[in-house]
Amino acid sequence: MISTFTFGGVKTAVHIQENLPSLKNIQSIWAGAPPSPTLFVCDSNTRHIADAARGRDESALCILESGEGAKNWQSVEKILEAAQKCGAGRDALFVAVGGGVMTDITGFAASIYMRGARLAFISTTLLGMVDAALGGKTAIDMFERKNFAGTFYPAQAVYMPVSVLGTLPAAQIKSGLAEIVKTAILDEESDDDIAFEKFYALKNFTTDKSDVLKKKLAKLIAEAVRVKARFVEADPQETGEARVLLNLGHTFAHALESSAGLGKISHGEAVAWGIARACELGLARGKTPKARGEKIRALLGALGYEIAAPHPAMKSLEVFMRSLDDDKKKKAGAFRFVVPAERGAVLIQLNGEKMEEMNLIKNIAAGAGA
Repeated sequence: MISTFTFGGVKTAVHIQENLPSLKNIQSIWAGAPPSPTLFVCDSNTRHIADAARGRDESALCILESGEGAKNWQSVEKILEAAQKCGAGRDALFVAVGGGVMTDITGFAASIYMRGARLAFISTTLLGMVDAALGGKTAIDMFERKNFAGTFYPAQAVYMPVSVLGTLPAAQIKSGLAEIVKTAILDEESDDDIAFEKFYALKNFTTDKSDVLKKKLAKLIAEAVRVKARFVEADPQETGEARVLLNLGHTFAHALESSAGLGKISHGEAVAWGIARACELGLARGKTPKARGEKIRALLGALGYEIAAPHPAMKSLEVFMRSLDDDKKKKAGAFRFVVPAERGAVLIQLNGEKMEEMNLIKNIAAGAGA
């Protein structure tokens, strides 16, 4: 399945397929002016996938450390140095192989290499396929803040080989599933009943990776891609209030990730917890109907996510609130939260100067009630 979207004037071809693409498959996107050279960027866990796709002697390779800890300026420098050593010009192609960490770092490096090299992704995690690889956001972590520095730089081609998901541990499937649940909540074209059986199928995928479940998984990925692309096409650089809705639960989630220590809790686990908190905030502000909030929280709980507050990984409420205060989504002193609405979601803002509004956030994060 191939779908093409346009993000801020850049066309992105999304390939949801069974197997890995070959180097020739990827380079064929630029048939009139093939890129040269091609630099594959992977981590220690995805090198075998990169080797299988690139044909070992036909391209350059840059191997980074794995995990959130590698999402830093040193990794970007390593990619830039590898590109320079292999003689890459602006017509070179950077290919990221891995999950959200690899696509974020590689996308950022490509965006600043000679003011912009060509870019493609081979996304190898469920979280990457349904979220990080699509839409053009690139970033690295700095100053203990998640995604502190970054650019908007969409890949021209994104490959999502479903077969690689069968090798992932259950925790990584669970992490990606949270983002699928998020996009289902946002999808106003669907009815209000979140289909439990749809998500239970993915839960089963962690132990029973049958062809039937793989087909269901591919369909869910395609649906999530469709929903996310709709929001990004409407607001490519998040200057309005369309794309910002994709941050449902993320203001709470990013503060939790930072306060727990970056990389200590998976992004999906944090997002699930953040969505649960967003339901409580939305109820308190009269935006989330009680029945819908309860349904969403019940689904997250049934899928095995920690939704109680405070989260066990939270070092302290004070650290959490400091992390929240540093959130890059904050504007003009106002905290921006996306919460479920009667259908879809809505953006609300809380004034950081008002004690009662700050206490509301603090009580929800601490489990003291709204």
